[in-house]
Amino acid sequence: MTTSPSPSPRRRSLWLWILLAVIAAAAGVYASHSVFSPKPAADGAVEALYQAKLPSPNGSEVDLSKLRGRTLVVNFWAPWCGPCVEEMPELTALHKEYTARNVEFIGIGIDSARNIEQFLQKVPVAYPLAVAGFAGTELARSLGNAQGGLPYTLVIAPDGAVKFSKLGRVHMEELRAVLPKT
Repeated sequence: MTTSPSPSPRRRSLWLWILLAVIAAAAGVYASHSVFSPKPAADGAVEALYQAKLPSPNGSEVDLSKLRGRTLVVNFWAPWCGPCVEEMPELTALHKEYTARNVEFIGIGIDSARNIEQFLQKVPVAYPLAVAGFAGTELARSLGNAQGGLPYTLVIAPDGAVKFSKLGRVHMEELRAVLPKT
């Protein structure tokens, strides 16, 4: 009777390392998802957003309470954030497309008014912008952005419920899927 040779210790060691690498990768994906996924908005956070009065880049006041009762797309961004800048033309296009559907867009800048004003001279944005400075990071955190990263986008229904949130670059198709169809 012939028996097949057993795997060499070197081959068993290689398979053990491969198995450990797969387990580590799976654990990393799970940890990344649970750490970087947006959390639910804190109690009262949407109401605090609606009560905010922030300056625009040119110094006039942006009264967010005037946006209540509409579907609201809130985008936290900064001029130094590459993915933020990449998504702005799409947000501008969506703003134009959805204005007649009672949808309003607001960009909340996490930088100084001066830096945002300089940015706007190079990149046109059609939707309203407000300046929150670095304190805007705390507002974003209260709205579910536990990491405080940018960009961070939310869709708030007319009743104040957060229907969508995403940390990272948002795409038109993602927003179209949650915005009103008519």
